[in-house]
Amino acid sequence: LLFLVFRRMTGAVWPCAMVAIVFAIHPLRAESVAWVSERKDLLSGLFFFLTLWAYIDYVQHRFSWRRYLTVIVLFALGLMSKPMLVTLPCVLLLLDYWPLGRVASGQWPVASDRSRDSNSASGAVSCSSLATDHRPLTTLLLEKLPLFALTLVSCLLTRWAQTEAIVSTATIPLVDRVGNALVAYVAYLGQFFYPVGLAPLYPHPGSAISIAVVFFAALLLVGVSVAAWLARRRCPYWLVGWFWYLGMMVPVIGLVQVGIQARADRYTYLPQIGLCVALTWAAVDLTRRIPQRRWILGAAAAVILLDLTAIGWLQASYWRDGETLWAHVVSDHPDNAVAHNNLGTLLAHRGQLDAASVCFQKALEISPNFPDAHNNLAGVMIRRGQIDEAIVHYKKAIQIKPDVAEPHNNLGNLYFGRGELDKAAASYQEALKINPDLAEAHSNLGRALSAQGKFDAAVAQFREALRIQPDYVAAGYNLGATLAQQGHFTEAVEAIRHAIASAERHGDAATANALRERLRLCQAEIERSQSPSRSKP
Repeated sequence: LLFLVFRRMTGAVWPCAMVAIVFAIHPLRAESVAWVSERKDLLSGLFFFLTLWAYIDYVQHRFSWRRYLTVIVLFALGLMSKPMLVTLPCVLLLLDYWPLGRVASGQWPVASDRSRDSNSASGAVSCSSLATDHRPLTTLLLEKLPLFALTLVSCLLTRWAQTEAIVSTATIPLVDRVGNALVAYVAYLGQFFYPVGLAPLYPHPGSAISIAVVFFAALLLVGVSVAAWLARRRCPYWLVGWFWYLGMMVPVIGLVQVGIQARADRYTYLPQIGLCVALTWAAVDLTRRIPQRRWILGAAAAVILLDLTAIGWLQASYWRDGETLWAHVVSDHPDNAVAHNNLGTLLAHRGQLDAASVCFQKALEISPNFPDAHNNLAGVMIRRGQIDEAIVHYKKAIQIKPDVAEPHNNLGNLYFGRGELDKAAASYQEALKINPDLAEAHSNLGRALSAQGKFDAAVAQFREALRIQPDYVAAGYNLGATLAQQGHFTEAVEAIRHAIASAERHGDAATANALRERLRLCQAEIERSQSPSRSKP
């Protein structure tokens, strides 16, 4: 689709093919293609290209409103796939300038005839056929108001949906975000030309970036932008490609920080098309007077594509499974605390507790205030029987990030296991203050209350856990057991039957069989309570 869109706009076969192939095989695309969570990149990319195609169709056919409606619908579908497309109306304005040539002369200096039509026989640049008319910039902006309206709606919905994920300026100040954004722009450029050492996550450096690095990054970006503007008449493709890259990166460059990453390979999926366009057309333009340029360009393209193919194949292979991926990141980026923590989590799930413990401790050496690593290391220590040490790490995780419910719940479990029921109940209640819908904490609080003899309060907690999570087997069993302790055997039987059905739905035959034994005992108690008492002889 990318090839067809640019070929339709420019008529240039080989430059369009080069842009499309580099887009397809560049190693930075591996994350979007290989990671199932990022299939939304592919889906939004599909609608992005279809929107461009529909827009060209709209321009070619004298601005039919039916065709414009197609543009709007495809753009809306793209936004629903991934809000990354919010800058698409700006991309269309750039394409209006080049290669569509719709900007009226005098409003914004248009490309020279030589840059638009020279060497058209070779298929280098030929876009004037689509320039059906020239319009002022204000008219072109007004034409795209419906698209900008969709952009606004998408931004508002995304802001509402990601409220909890958005990092506050108290955590990462605006000055640090700006610095990271400038450095990230340059880092993405470096990865475009030298795509090695890629990782699924690059932790945010916070205020650790030096002022000198930020200054030189800003200087480079401003310098290239000014050069692109000054060369806009001679090299319009450079202006369009460069600002395509800068503009499409804005939503994900980190000014609005979502998550803990400084940048991500997947964010380059569509923005770096602009760089491909700028560099490919620059190569064609710079070699236009060289007699053997076709052979030279062909050989250069072959070397570039073979190189990208090899690196891309290698990069995709790291996504075979989680352990391969994070082991590779740890090898390439030994100072990546998140990678050590994630690798440790995988090893812990496999029962390799010693190796997992080493990973979590390494993560804490790099980042002592990493709450997830403290929480995970505590989990390993529990499995080793090191309860006192586990309590220390849970408390540390809570101290670092007190507004997360899970460490409070986990700490409560340790207190419960040690028979410190008051402390356990307090920890569970703290977890529920943070997250009232945490079914596990309701069930655990019910256990603590039941152990304290507060059966009615315990029953209320078990019922709340089941309201939140109806298939919660442990809560169903605990409810039945507590009701049985109260002598409510009929209700206990109903609760345990519900728990058995939940266990069977989960495919947990062992638990279902154990619950059936408990059910048999409850039914026996019912039979004894209902049998007539015999008088003594």
